Amino acid sequence: MYTLFSQYYENTDLETFLNDMNKKSGVFVLREKDTGHIVGFSTWTVMPLSFGKKPTMGIFSGDTILEKRYWGNKKLQQAFALRLVKMKLKHPGTRIFWLLISKGYKTYLLLANNFIRHFPNHQSRNTRLEQVIDLYCEQLFPQYYDKEKRLLDFGDSYQFLKGDVAEITEEMRGANARIRFFDDVNPTWRRGTELPCVGEVCMGTLLSFFHKQISGRSRQLPAA
Repeated sequence: MYTLFSQYYENTDLETFLNDMNKKSGVFVLREKDTGHIVGFSTWTVMPLSFGKKPTMGIFSGDTILEKRYWGNKKLQQAFALRLVKMKLKHPGTRIFWLLISKGYKTYLLLANNFIRHFPNHQSRNTRLEQVIDLYCEQLFPQYYDKEKRLLDFGDSYQFLKGDVAEITEEMRGANARIRFFDDVNPTWRRGTELPCVGEVCMGTLLSFFHKQISGRSRQLPAA
């Protein structure tokens, strides 16, 4: 897993990687079927939150890594979505939030393209959820959180994406409002600043996500 991680991130070392892994609740691992070779993984951590009157919990996801030849594979996304479904079914009276920090636009798009209620939002919606961001950032990263900018800055020695992994071009900015928004609100992402984000897990979001997965799969099937 560390070998895969270090292919796509600068400023990495095994000790930091292992210390970070020890803080997680679990990890999704994607392997090649024939060889068992690890080609991707994503971590997650469950944490309590105090937000509003209803019971609340957050599921924090760490870095998601996928070998370049498997970019576009949805298995890790599907596994994480199933985890969210199970948590929601197990705790139907609890508000559940996906908590993530994004140093690249691809992670942000997973949130913005799939969650009905999310923040930051390129249409300035769901602003109340910024309170959830403050809660988990002040709990997990108090010394690195800039509340005014709502960014996490871990310093120049922090891990950041290598230049060819998730570059944003002017053409991409012009074509996609969400990518342009991410680039605007986290202008220093190239050196590793993270944009804290949150999405609320509701049945509408989950049904929409699985509909997209099923529809995409059906379009790929050959005609009878």
